[in-house]
Amino acid sequence: MVFPSSDNSRFDEGEYAQFRLYLEKACGILLGDNKNYLIDSRLRKLMKEQGIQSLFELVREIERPGARNLRQEVIDAMTTNETLWFRDRHPFVYLQDTLLPELAKNPGEISIWCAACSTGQEPYSISICVEELRRRNFTLANKQVRILATDISNRVLEQARKGVYEPLALKRGMADERLNQYFKPNADGSWEIKPEISRRIEFRPINLKDNFITLGKFDVVFCRNVLIYFSSQLQQQIITNIHRVLKPGGYLFLGGSETPKGLNDLFEIRYYTPGVVYIRK
Repeated sequence: MVFPSSDNSRFDEGEYAQFRLYLEKACGILLGDNKNYLIDSRLRKLMKEQGIQSLFELVREIERPGARNLRQEVIDAMTTNETLWFRDRHPFVYLQDTLLPELAKNPGEISIWCAACSTGQEPYSISICVEELRRRNFTLANKQVRILATDISNRVLEQARKGVYEPLALKRGMADERLNQYFKPNADGSWEIKPEISRRIEFRPINLKDNFITLGKFDVVFCRNVLIYFSSQLQQQIITNIHRVLKPGGYLFLGGSETPKGLNDLFEIRYYTPGVVYIRK
C-alpha cells in the first residue's frame, strides 16, 4: 500500500479532518495532515459518479445503513496496493531453505497466513517456494501446506483469485525460469498461474482492525509493509492479535521498517542474513 506525493490540496480542511477520522475508524489507515490531495485524486471521480458534492456528504452517505457497496468502493479507492513478486527476496529464501524444512518435521499440516496480500503476488510467491521445495525434499513432498491470503479490498482479492497477470506486472520480480515453469501463457498476452500453485491458497476478505482469532492457528504469518499505515496503538493491537493466532514457536515476517511497540514482549528475534524473523514466545 503506497501513497503518492503531491502539493495539491482541494478539499476544505474541515471536510478532510472528518474523512480522516472516518477512514481510520473504518480500516485503520492513518492519513497525515498533508494528504488532502490524496483524497481528491482518489475520490473525486467516485463522488462525481455518485452525485456527491462534498466529503461531509460522502461520509454521511457511507455511514447510512445499506451503503455497504459505497463503503467498499471508498476503501478500495483509498488502499492502493503496491506489491512485487518475491519482494526483498530474502524472506522467501529463508522460508524455503530453513523454516519449511523445520516445520516439515512437525505432525500435521503447515499453515501460512499472508495478511494484506494485495493482488496475490506474495501468496503466490510463497506457494512457488513450497512447490520448489516439495520437488527436492522428500519430507515435504507429502506434507499438506495451507496458505490463507487476506486483504481488506474485495477488488484486489478478485484479481488475486484469477491469478492472471500482464507481462509488465510479471517483470516486477518474476524470473523467466519461474514464469515458464509455474505460469501458462494466454492468447491475449497475459500469463495465468498454474493450478499446482493456486490450489493451496484460499483468498478471503479481512480487516486487520477486527478480531481475527477465528482464522485458526498458523505456523507462519507474513504481515509486511502494511503496519506503517496504521497508528501506533492499532499496530500494537494487530501484533497482539497475530500473536494469538500463531502457534507456539510460530514465525512472523514484518516489513524491514516495521518495529511496532510491544513486539519484544511477545516475540523473540532470530537474525538471518540479511533480515530478521520474529518467533512467538
